[in-house]
Amino acid sequence: MGEEHYLELCESPVQFEHASNVNNVFFDEANKQVFAVRSGGATGVVVKGPEDKSSVAFRMDDKGEVKCIKFSIGNKILAVQRTSKSVDFINFIPDYPHTEFTQECKTKNASVLGFCWTNWNEIVFITDQGIEFYQVFPDKRSLKLLKSQSINVNWYQYCPETAVILLSTTVQGNILQPFAFRNGTMSKMSKFEIELPVVPKPAKLSLSERDIAMATIYGQLFVMYLKHHSRTANSPSAEVVLYHLPREGACKKSHVLKLNTTGKFALNIVDNLVVVHHQSSQVRYTYSVYGGLSVSVAHSPKYFNNVCVYSSSWSVFQPDIIISASEGVGDRSVVKLPPTVNLLQDKGKLMDFLLRRRDCKMVILSVCSQILEGGEKGSLPVVATVFDKLNQVYKEYLEAEQTYTVAMESGPSRGSAAQKRPVRTQAVIDQSDMYTHVLSSFTERKGVSHKFIIAVLMEYIRSLNQFQITVQHYLYELVIKTLVQHNLFYMLHQFLQYHVLSDSKPLACLLLSLESTYPPAHQLSLDMLKRLSTANDEIVEVLLSKQQVLGALRFIRSVGGHDNVSARKFLDAAQQTGDQMLFYTVFRSFQQRNQRLRGSPNFNPGEHCEEHVVHFKQLFGDQALMKPSTV
Repeated sequence: MGEEHYLELCESPVQFEHASNVNNVFFDEANKQVFAVRSGGATGVVVKGPEDKSSVAFRMDDKGEVKCIKFSIGNKILAVQRTSKSVDFINFIPDYPHTEFTQECKTKNASVLGFCWTNWNEIVFITDQGIEFYQVFPDKRSLKLLKSQSINVNWYQYCPETAVILLSTTVQGNILQPFAFRNGTMSKMSKFEIELPVVPKPAKLSLSERDIAMATIYGQLFVMYLKHHSRTANSPSAEVVLYHLPREGACKKSHVLKLNTTGKFALNIVDNLVVVHHQSSQVRYTYSVYGGLSVSVAHSPKYFNNVCVYSSSWSVFQPDIIISASEGVGDRSVVKLPPTVNLLQDKGKLMDFLLRRRDCKMVILSVCSQILEGGEKGSLPVVATVFDKLNQVYKEYLEAEQTYTVAMESGPSRGSAAQKRPVRTQAVIDQSDMYTHVLSSFTERKGVSHKFIIAVLMEYIRSLNQFQITVQHYLYELVIKTLVQHNLFYMLHQFLQYHVLSDSKPLACLLLSLESTYPPAHQLSLDMLKRLSTANDEIVEVLLSKQQVLGALRFIRSVGGHDNVSARKFLDAAQQTGDQMLFYTVFRSFQQRNQRLRGSPNFNPGEHCEEHVVHFKQLFGDQALMKPSTV
């Protein structure tokens, strides 16, 4: 099952005031809400969600002990079970009547075990003799039976993310029958058997509700079974058996997680990690089950006001809630990723792990920086592996985004479902992220050979090209600046000559700026701009925006456009640089053009260069102006 490694979890506590007055605590799995119920004259209810702003408090008439209480999705209708025969309803929709209305179960002599909301106005009663699927009409204060199924039921579990109810059937309880609900329909899925531990005859085991949990892991529905082996078994320690439950097809055993201990356990899912709570030691173990990687950790929970949620009255709810009803505290576990940078020595497996966590971006970028800081020996293949894993996720997102854009431009097609825009998760590490947080600072590091720096930059570009991702110009600029900084002009020339660095206007402008340091850069730049087949005027605009005024003049001459360009545009750009000799050179250049074309160095009124003539006179005097030729 792999080595054991350290992973840190932290707690997000929920505490109920006056816990001693709370008669019962319930958890609403669909809305992720905790209900604290107090009786005495009237029934007081406090509802706390994941955030304090979602808290609700209200009172109900005391009509007996509350066995179950849940809001429909969106807190529109409250359902309360007080007896084994019926469920009461109260509207929380504005302008609807708030008077309670009641629905009795249809099956004779059946007892209601509980209920689950599958939509804001659809509810399922689970009885010991089957299930009843209803639609609720809050305006009419009534329910309509949509469908029912007769089956002996010991207990049930519900997964709101998939709207699947799991029923325990047969005497031993280990034949499980799932039902799926969607848009007013109920579907019977394939039943399956949980393999119980072998015990000496004549003893027989039955499957307990406490040992089963349902949750989604990486978008797939799993049934988790806490398997306790007998003390006489070869390996008496407990284990967690995962069964993959597809919507269609047979349920199959997929993973077995060894716990290496015994006792009372409970299960949660935190950020797609399996969390096993061990009550007696007050320790939790965490496992990643993706791709055969099993990362198990031990972590002790914190105390809230000197109270630990690992009490004898604990209740655990999916996906990540554990509550101590007697103490009035709850714990919501979340993963702290920064300590995981030393989780695995294999950085490829570490990336596989991190890319599947919710808040992973900055940790992944930190790992990339640490790999590059770790020295050069043997690290380039590791760097290549990491870049490829990141760019595979990046490419998948880009393709999904492109598919969405094409679908939106073509419009909805008949019979096809509405296209959803892809969600950009933190696992999408784009070129800007790598440049800003990793590569730019890496190129400035002291004590690292320029060969290794260039190799890393080119490895990232290779990976982008491998996944057919267009390389952004600023990465090429980083390569060029690094080459120039180390006087590697021969390598720069080769990279450009063999098109290792792709042509772009920003890159061409950067080459122009290198002319004083490396004279061939000017011609390399012009060749690149010509290959781009970009409009000459646009190239001039780019060069002038970079204050490459002389470069723009030389370029426009090289393409034969000097006679037709606006003198004012060039004079404006030259004046903005504040370089007096540059202004003089440009001004004199256009005077010479005027003399050649019109026989006079003066500017025509339509060229609007009067202010530049005044500026020239202020700098150099009237005598510096060209005089008309007498020839």
